[in-house]
Amino acid sequence: MTTLLLVRHARHDRVGGVLCGRMEGVHLSPTGHAEAARLAHRLARHAPAAIFTSPQPRARETAEAIAQACGAQPQVAEALDEIDFGEWTGRAFADLDPDPHWQAWNAHRAVMRAPGGEAMHEAQARLMRWIAGLPAAHPHATVVAVSHADVIKAAVLAVLDLTLDAHHRIEVAPASVSTLALWPGGGRVGSLNETPPEE
Repeated sequence: MTTLLLVRHARHDRVGGVLCGRMEGVHLSPTGHAEAARLAHRLARHAPAAIFTSPQPRARETAEAIAQACGAQPQVAEALDEIDFGEWTGRAFADLDPDPHWQAWNAHRAVMRAPGGEAMHEAQARLMRWIAGLPAAHPHATVVAVSHADVIKAAVLAVLDLTLDAHHRIEVAPASVSTLALWPGGGRVGSLNETPPEE
């Protein structure tokens, strides 16, 4: 089997307040850098064979911290990118909450699309195509992939064969790790939303 450690990037100053998506200039906060350092220390014991990251700066900075601890070079994988939220990118959640389209998006993730952006099932499809190649590329190894909350939820739900409408049942916190065990044609969830303790 191949072990995939799905890591959500560490914290930035807009977490919980703004739908950042793919907006530019979103970097880890001081708290996020501390989270990334604790996470890197924890993951080093797994001796990952490869570290992949979303192209977003907050994910790359998290991956770089992990890579320094593990002695590996992070590789950008477009499949790990955040969902393209189109016109919602950069909007405050408080402003989005009254929007009927936003409400429908959260209630029916399996079919809805962000205006001018991407559907969650499209993000899930690109990610699962990439994941399907990992057992052959990294057999009997551990791989780290730094991504984003909704993208990680999409992978977990796919492995569990659950609808994307169940996204709200899963918590994926900043700097958390969710583990998938993979083999050609299948996989299982080993753990979900594990976070390193504060020192």
